[in-house]
Amino acid sequence: MAEFSFELDDDQKAVRDWIHGFAADVIRPAAAEWDEREETPWPIIQEAAKIGLYSLDFYAQQYFDPTGLGIPMTMEELFWGDAGIALSIVGTGLAAVGVLANGTEEQIGTWIPQMYGDPDDVKVAAFCSSEPDAGSDVGSMRTRAVYDEAKDEWVLGGTKTWATNGGIANVHVVVAVVDPEVGSKGHASFIIPPGTPGLSQGQKFKKHGIRASHTAEVVLDQVRVPGSCLLGGKEKLDERLARARERAKTGGERLKNAAMATFEASRPAVGAMAVGTARAAYEVALDYAKTRQQFGRPIIDNQGVAFQLADMRTRIDAARLMVWRASWMAVTGKPFDSAEGSMSKLFASETAKEVTAQAVQILGGNGFTREYPVERMHRDAAIYTIFEGTSEIQRLVIARTLSGVQIR
Repeated sequence: MAEFSFELDDDQKAVRDWIHGFAADVIRPAAAEWDEREETPWPIIQEAAKIGLYSLDFYAQQYFDPTGLGIPMTMEELFWGDAGIALSIVGTGLAAVGVLANGTEEQIGTWIPQMYGDPDDVKVAAFCSSEPDAGSDVGSMRTRAVYDEAKDEWVLGGTKTWATNGGIANVHVVVAVVDPEVGSKGHASFIIPPGTPGLSQGQKFKKHGIRASHTAEVVLDQVRVPGSCLLGGKEKLDERLARARERAKTGGERLKNAAMATFEASRPAVGAMAVGTARAAYEVALDYAKTRQQFGRPIIDNQGVAFQLADMRTRIDAARLMVWRASWMAVTGKPFDSAEGSMSKLFASETAKEVTAQAVQILGGNGFTREYPVERMHRDAAIYTIFEGTSEIQRLVIARTLSGVQIR
């Protein structure tokens, strides 16, 4: 039997320390500035590209780590640095995962490199699924894709929202309805190449947190793309739709749609992001509690503070272990029979919200000001329970998986 261990090997430790150094030396010093500016930190992304941290090769190496820990380890360290800047660095990854999950080998080889560009001309990509009236309820999606057989083109129309890098991306991956009759099973993903007429940026959102990450609407007005831009190809789509129609008649098993396949693959990674933010806030609170004097002694001497820190660290470690388990299960092909991916995302996200709130409390009035980073970390942590499936949706997925009942 293979040896079981929670210990990272020497190569993994070297990568972790390298990323941590970049987060400490480059990301953290710039975090407050880009949070205030609410702009994409292109210089930081370029610095990451120059050292190979923002590149297809690096993320491919981590994605194919046989232990499954490469991606969560990367996410934790980057988001320990700052959530907004880190999301600007890794946001392209969601679009890349969308192509990996649904595309052909040719599509993967053609489009993913264009998502990153090169160190002298960095690019970003966007995954566009949510809509103004269809967030968690993907069955209500209205963006349509109609096939023009005479020209072998797909024509897309609709509005996407909450898109990371939306409108500024070199490559957009868009989920659209191709067959409304089978609900969410009638969705497909499309590549929108750079410079395609009809795609434009709509509203750019001013956000509560992760302000250094660009979030905007993407408007699709009669956007035409070649048939080759349908991820997976038309033959595969036709087969999938035929099965969906048949199962809709017979009440057979449910099929995953294109958006859900992407989100399922990325949930443990989001959990790792949350762990990084929680760990950062905990470390600030711990250092503060050791040095802050009240009534003639450090405040950590008080059980009320010390016990909070103990609980914070316990939750962080538990969240990390859940993320690692789900990541290991995913890479080794073990099914999420108990919705372990959703469990990891749910617990880590709620942990980030709770731990950052406790950090603010431990710092007291200082924690409420922008002079200390926990205020920003607390704002950033709110997103983890919202994007890529709210905590309520994760609970629904878990409950349905455990019970076998279509709980609503």
